[in-house]
Amino acid sequence: MGIIVKNVSKEFKTGNGKGGIFTAVDNVSFHVAQGHLVALLGPSGSGKSTVLRIIAGLEKPDTGEVVLEGKSMTTRPAKERGVGFVFQHYALFKHMTVWKNIALGLEVNKFPPDQIKSRVNELLELVQLKGYDHRYPSQLSGGQRQRVALARALAPRPNFLLLDEPFGALDAKVRRNLSVQLRKLHNEVKTTSVFVTHDQEEAFELADEIVVINHGRVEQIGSAEDIYDQPASKFVASFIGNINVLEGCSDGQTIRIGKELLPIPGASATNKTGDVVILIRPENIRISKDSEKNLIATVKTVSYRGDRYEIMLDLAGLELRMIYDKTRGETQRWVHGSKLPIQLTKFTLFEAHEGHEALRAKLQSLGYIE
Repeated sequence: MGIIVKNVSKEFKTGNGKGGIFTAVDNVSFHVAQGHLVALLGPSGSGKSTVLRIIAGLEKPDTGEVVLEGKSMTTRPAKERGVGFVFQHYALFKHMTVWKNIALGLEVNKFPPDQIKSRVNELLELVQLKGYDHRYPSQLSGGQRQRVALARALAPRPNFLLLDEPFGALDAKVRRNLSVQLRKLHNEVKTTSVFVTHDQEEAFELADEIVVINHGRVEQIGSAEDIYDQPASKFVASFIGNINVLEGCSDGQTIRIGKELLPIPGASATNKTGDVVILIRPENIRISKDSEKNLIATVKTVSYRGDRYEIMLDLAGLELRMIYDKTRGETQRWVHGSKLPIQLTKFTLFEAHEGHEALRAKLQSLGYIE
């Protein structure tokens, strides 16, 4: 059965003394299949942590329903939901050893001593902390503390595991290592899990499915491949990965970018006409060898990145970032001001109903383009 979140909404008072209302979650629905790990991905303040707390029973929704294993739990307290919760800042008891922190939930629920000993030993092995049982949190690294928090959440064998940005306080290398360990751990224990993150690489690496949330609403649900390659909205396209934003005008067959004409790939026509915005990823720009089907851009800067070059281009007065992978087997030298024939091999096209200037201002205000 897993987890079903159905039409959930939640408002908070703004606290500014004017009686304002802030909508944190706005009619959110999604399903987590039993044994799967789903990521709630979105920018800070998008409402994803509130959704997680509603599933856990730490917040009560204003409307909607939470169903766990086929049973409505919307009004049931957190202790009756069979949920393990892992917080961003560990929430370990400083005066307790690693052993006592992990065993605490088992002791509170009056498990027999022999079962507690067996379970704690099992979890220490599972999270690779065997031999650390007598240490205190202050004697551990950040990554080790988070593994203790994870073991503690798993100790009572919860039906569901909820993780709220569990690696957010760690440096990039430790975060990556723990992400790999969490995915491996999930494959072993098969607990139905929901993972909140603003880091798309974490979501891509860990999740079976991703729910993209923005301003309290679900923008798209799908696999990492679906979301990256087939974004359902301008927000998803600009939030996921690096993106170039170009303005143009479409007649249904071609797009005019300044003085340049861009054929629409993959179809002879499109129903999107008039002002359009083109969102294209840097890796989907290629140096062209077909003189009849290329665009002419001007090289602005070239940055060497070891395994690739990052080239900033000017295309009809619009800035375009291209990634040139050295593994293509070609060696080239580019200089400022030189002309470069390029092709946009794959892009996403949206109508700009509000006009180019308003759309660009909106994307800038949200922080998705400079």
